[in-house]
Amino acid sequence: MFSARMAGLLMVVAVFMCCAVVGTAPASGEDRVDVRLEVYGFAGLHVLTNQTTTAETSNGYSIAMNLDTRGLASAFVDLQSRSEVQGALTGEVLRPAAYRADVKRNGFDRHYGVNYMNDGSVVDKSGPKSADGAHLDAQQVRGTVDQLTAYFLLERQLAKRGTCQLVVPVFDGSELYKLHFTDLGQETLSPDSTQSFSGPTKVCDISREVVVASNDKLEGTYQHGKIWYASSLVPRGHMIPVRIQYDTVFGAVTGYLAELSGEGVHLHLTAQ
Repeated sequence: MFSARMAGLLMVVAVFMCCAVVGTAPASGEDRVDVRLEVYGFAGLHVLTNQTTTAETSNGYSIAMNLDTRGLASAFVDLQSRSEVQGALTGEVLRPAAYRADVKRNGFDRHYGVNYMNDGSVVDKSGPKSADGAHLDAQQVRGTVDQLTAYFLLERQLAKRGTCQLVVPVFDGSELYKLHFTDLGQETLSPDSTQSFSGPTKVCDISREVVVASNDKLEGTYQHGKIWYASSLVPRGHMIPVRIQYDTVFGAVTGYLAELSGEGVHLHLTAQ
C-alpha cells in the first residue's frame, strides 16, 4: 500500500512540478537565473529535486528543467526527466518555437516534441503514441503553448501587472489542458524547519482543466495548487517561486526554493 501510494505521488509531482520558471528582464546579452527546488511528500519524505534554468535575451528565451527522484522515493519510482523550450520574445508577447521532453521512468524512455508555428498551428513530433494515448486534431491544439512557457507567462504578468489572473491553453505532446491562475492575495512567510526564507509574497492559485486526457498519465489525482512568489530575492524584483504546494489524492506535496543563482545573487535557503 505504501509503495503504491509513493509511486502514485511521484507521478503526480513529475507531471505538475513545472512552476520553477523565473521571468528575467531583457538586457544586453543574456540574463540567466538558476533555481533549485526540493520537493517533499507525505510524512515529510524528500521525493524530488527540480533544477531549472531560465535565460532571456532582448528577442528570445529558453527554459530547461530537470527532475530527479530523491531518497526513499527512488526505491519506488526511478524517475529522470528533462524538458526544454526555446521561443521568441517580441515586446510583451511570448511565442514558444520548440518544446522537447525526455522522460525515463524505471528504465522506460518516452520522448515528447512539439513545434509551435507563427500562425498558431502546432506540430506534434512526439515519439510513437500508445494505443490509449490522447487523440487530438489540428484545431484542438491551435494557439496552445507548452507548460514551461505557461508559467513563464504567469510570472511576467505578475511582475508587470501584479495579478495572477490568467488562463493558458497547454499542449505538451501528451495532453491538452487549460491552466487557470487566480489571485489569493498577499502572505508573509516565516522560516520553518525546512526553509529559511521570510518576507512578503504574492500567492497564486492554480487549477488544471483537462480538455483531452492521456491514459499514459495518472488521472483524477491533481486538484489544485498554490505558488508563493517573492520579489525581494534579486535586485530587479523579478517574481521568484519560493514555495509551491499541490493537493493530490495522495496528500499534499510541497516544494521549497532551496538555491537561487542569478543577477549577482547566490542564495541557499534550505539545508538540502
